[in-house]
Amino acid sequence: MIAGPCAAESERQLLDTAAQLQEEVRAHGWQLALYRAGVWKPRSRPDSFEGMGEAALPWLAEVQRQFGFPVCVEVMTPHQVELCRKHGISAFWVGARTGVNPATVQEIANAVKGDPVTVLVKNPMVPDFKLWAGNVERFLHAGVTKVMAVHRGFADSTENVYRNAPRWEIPIELKVQFPDLPILCDPSHICGHTRWIAQIAQVALAYGFDGLMMECHAHPEQALSDAEQQLTPRQWAELVETLSFKTNVPNRDLVKQRALLENVDTQLSELLSMRFHIVDEIARIKRDNNLPVVQPQQWAQVRKRYLKADQDIQYQEFIEQFLEVLHINSIKRQQ
Repeated sequence: MIAGPCAAESERQLLDTAAQLQEEVRAHGWQLALYRAGVWKPRSRPDSFEGMGEAALPWLAEVQRQFGFPVCVEVMTPHQVELCRKHGISAFWVGARTGVNPATVQEIANAVKGDPVTVLVKNPMVPDFKLWAGNVERFLHAGVTKVMAVHRGFADSTENVYRNAPRWEIPIELKVQFPDLPILCDPSHICGHTRWIAQIAQVALAYGFDGLMMECHAHPEQALSDAEQQLTPRQWAELVETLSFKTNVPNRDLVKQRALLENVDTQLSELLSMRFHIVDEIARIKRDNNLPVVQPQQWAQVRKRYLKADQDIQYQEFIEQFLEVLHINSIKRQQ
């Protein structure tokens, strides 16, 4: 289990979060493997919070001293690795944005060559198995003995609900190719919102992932970045209690399929809600332009998108019934 805030914002924030996490792990008899916090934050927009930088490293060193949690931070350059060393931080992760550049990853691997460090390699933003596997190999070839992979989802234009598409087949292939490599799941970044974290975490565990890396903040509503995907330490502990970590193989298969089904149902619910909001906007446009509510040709196109020749008969019957209900309710809403 790895937990901690998205970003180091202040010494007080880091210590408060660590104190609350310590209270939870002691109460439950757990062990926190690493306390995570971003110091340098590679953001898409230059006006976003990009972290406190080197100034935050003494704060994290204090977390290690007071609470005994090993600290893990994201690094993007060999220079950042060296700064971490100066403050006694020996666990790093290579982020999704850095992971798309093999040359940069190699420079970081060279910087930790032969050192007793822990390196977490997150998947690159693009769904490229060879790129992720290659990044892992760079650290293994550098003699790093403690290497872990972290699945945090992929940037995918077809994903409409989660922040990042899970694409489970890619981390599963990594597990097949590297059977001795611990693979963790970062449901916070896959989901982008706390409401889905539990089910994504359970899917990962059912697939045989070795652990979870989640974002926790003493006061998420005050977070300077990714507030919606951060749990309080109490929420984190309550969530972990609900998860099934160890099951026999048949039950694991059932847990996986049920979690996947819940995953699909959640997305269907969100997408149907999104569809009705779009229907409302279409109704407004029709009204403003004096267009008829019912347009048979348009609805024929909708049916064509749903109905395909290779579907079995029962499924086609279900879709026909579903589309009838969908059409009737769309018309009522527009009227």
